[in-house]
Amino acid sequence: MAVMNLPNIEFYLILGRAVFLVFSFALAAVTFTAWRRSTRAQTEEVLAQNRALLEQLAALSTRIESTDQRVAQLHERLEQPAARPPSTPASPQGYQIAIRLARSGASPEELVSGCGLTRTEAELVRRLHGPPLPELRQAS
Repeated sequence: MAVMNLPNIEFYLILGRAVFLVFSFALAAVTFTAWRRSTRAQTEEVLAQNRALLEQLAALSTRIESTDQRVAQLHERLEQPAARPPSTPASPQGYQIAIRLARSGASPEELVSGCGLTRTEAELVRRLHGPPLPELRQAS
């Protein structure tokens, strides 16, 4: 009978180690490739977000510049002297003259120009001390 030569156990252990090393290398290659893809996708996402933030920053910068210009214009307008002359309050003697003129039937425009009253003051003096207006007599 022929004796079969069976490989000894050391050969199987070496063969097992070789298979394990090849499997481990293949697994590491697949894992490394997946990790690189994931990292690349994350990097692209971060870059897209960065671009969006830069665009928003540019828009905000433009808005800030326009706001600065508006504030500067408002500041200039506030620092310029008012175009209207300062109102000087009418003296008590001016009120007395205005009352006499109103009693004689003077219009509010005449009270403004003659006594130095404001338009509203002249209308008030005219209503309080002037003769009743014809429209009011007809309405009552």
